Amino acid sequence: MQFPLAAPGGKDSGAITSPPANAVNKGMLDPTKWQYGHDFDAPPNAKIWNPVKLKMMRGEKVTGGTVFSSDSPETYCAMANAGYDFIWTEMQHDSRDWEAVGRMWRACPHAKAVPGVRVAYTDEREIQHAMDLGALVVVVPTVRSVEEGKAARDWTMFPPLGKRSQGGGQAFDPEVWGSVPGGYRQTINDNVVLIEMIETLDGAKDAREIAGIKGVDAVFAASGDLGNFSGYKQGTPDYERLINIVHDAALAAGKRLCGPFAWRDRPDFTCFQAGSETAAIARGVAAELGTLKDTQGKPEVGPYANKK
Repeated sequence: MQFPLAAPGGKDSGAITSPPANAVNKGMLDPTKWQYGHDFDAPPNAKIWNPVKLKMMRGEKVTGGTVFSSDSPETYCAMANAGYDFIWTEMQHDSRDWEAVGRMWRACPHAKAVPGVRVAYTDEREIQHAMDLGALVVVVPTVRSVEEGKAARDWTMFPPLGKRSQGGGQAFDPEVWGSVPGGYRQTINDNVVLIEMIETLDGAKDAREIAGIKGVDAVFAASGDLGNFSGYKQGTPDYERLINIVHDAALAAGKRLCGPFAWRDRPDFTCFQAGSETAAIARGVAAELGTLKDTQGKPEVGPYANKK
């Protein structure tokens, strides 16, 4: 028989109350009591294959270079091979679409820096698009509550830890992650890095609980928006109190603490968002040219003449 356990044609099988013989789960179907199977377990002693996850587990410092507005695969790959640990593909404050992101990531999936993204918000569509395209670092902004933090985890992770749907995508391609040791579906929960950003007063209030969510690897003390939402600038007591609340939450939960690259020497911060692709070009040119930078000729007339 092709379908030996199938319900008989035209007849109620009674499966809602009675499972087939030898089923693990007995009695009435109850999702709260369901014993999850082991067919998608990672192999015993499976090793971590995401280098960012590996560094974070060791407590080493991790940097993310920001690709803010470009949708050019060439620009993305140049950034991804420039020396960062991951690329922070900006999807919260830029208007590019996921198709463009997929093209960039597909162009050099095994570059030095792994593909990462800041999604727009805690949302099934946003996060599953990111994961199905191959994200290995997911940054979720403005997490205001434990509920939002758990939702971000749920859409990032496959069951039983999360609720991510298995819908395919280029992440499963052998040229991306489909050929990783142990299998992508079986090992991605252990390899993806989930960073949740604390940017509001509500988020700061719940920071300890957010940091403690299983599956969250790090919390990010948002230097800009904690000022925006509090009304205080960096260096003032009220602002620094909020940053320290996030700091304390990370330490209490045994999670990593992230912030802007300018805070790379601030105590206990170990993961950082670095500058954008345009800023990187400017820095690279300045380093290359040295004293020859901005020594252009100055005609007396024409569009390049000094403006009076």
